[in-house]
Amino acid sequence: MTFRRSINRRQFVHEMAGLSLAVPAAMARMARAGEAAALVHVLVWDEQQPAQKEAYPNFLGNAIADYLKSCPGIEVRSVRLDDPDQGLSADDLNWAQVLVWWGHVRHSEITPETARSKIIEPIKAGKLSLLALHSAHWSTPFVEAMNERTRLDARKRYPDPANGPPVQFEFVSPAGRFAPSSDSLITPAYYALKQGGSVHRVRVDLPNCCFPDYRPDGAPSTIAVLQPEHPIAKGLPGMFRIQHTEMYNEPFHVPEPDLVIFKESWEKGESFRSGCLWNLGEGKVFYFRPGHETFSIYLQKEPLQVIENAARWLGS
Repeated sequence: MTFRRSINRRQFVHEMAGLSLAVPAAMARMARAGEAAALVHVLVWDEQQPAQKEAYPNFLGNAIADYLKSCPGIEVRSVRLDDPDQGLSADDLNWAQVLVWWGHVRHSEITPETARSKIIEPIKAGKLSLLALHSAHWSTPFVEAMNERTRLDARKRYPDPANGPPVQFEFVSPAGRFAPSSDSLITPAYYALKQGGSVHRVRVDLPNCCFPDYRPDGAPSTIAVLQPEHPIAKGLPGMFRIQHTEMYNEPFHVPEPDLVIFKESWEKGESFRSGCLWNLGEGKVFYFRPGHETFSIYLQKEPLQVIENAARWLGS
């Protein structure tokens, strides 16, 4: 015998109507959750030196933050050196995916220990990426990132022998924040000593993270896009001009970048690798050179586009 469940037609219609309302509501909730998860969290850190007021009424970092706030899909917090925890609170750093760093004259107030524990370790773990701007080449986070990349490169370059004791490394830091002369040994530099046919000891001069020449005269520069297909170069012309900027001249004493995206040049013949990208563990470090706090570079369309593109890609 076959039994067939009888369904009340009115009840059926009522249930279907409820389902038709529930499904779109659930889908909307899922979409909102997806949008929230897709937001790129950018923490803009600024030293906020008073000279910035010449070009940025509300400081340079806030100008960058205000621009990024206008970009869909990006959520921004703006902090400064004089904030509690030097602008590096656990709450902000745990929230951030990308750290944009502007510093110039107060680099030493961030200790290497702070940079390593709060910034470098999260980068290596893939929880954070660093975007260093202009004079942040000498900021403690960038210097420590380049030091750590050099240590990793050294151990890869000189692996332990299959038989025998492990290679002994001596990592030598620069004497301080001093610019190198143009005829100096370019750092990082390696001096390896062999014993019994294999490398036994290696002296590594850590990167100076500087360059021999600069001019603060505000002369214009031209930036050439070397990697037009890279997401950081999205929407940019093949070449663009910075009307007023400080000049930096090669050689830049840093580990060999994994990719150079921009090259900058000046009419007097100087040039610089002005958009350099490094892998550091599971994370990334990007350095973008144009700047000086008294020039309104970060009110110009193309440099802001670079920062937006880099923030989206580094935070993806």
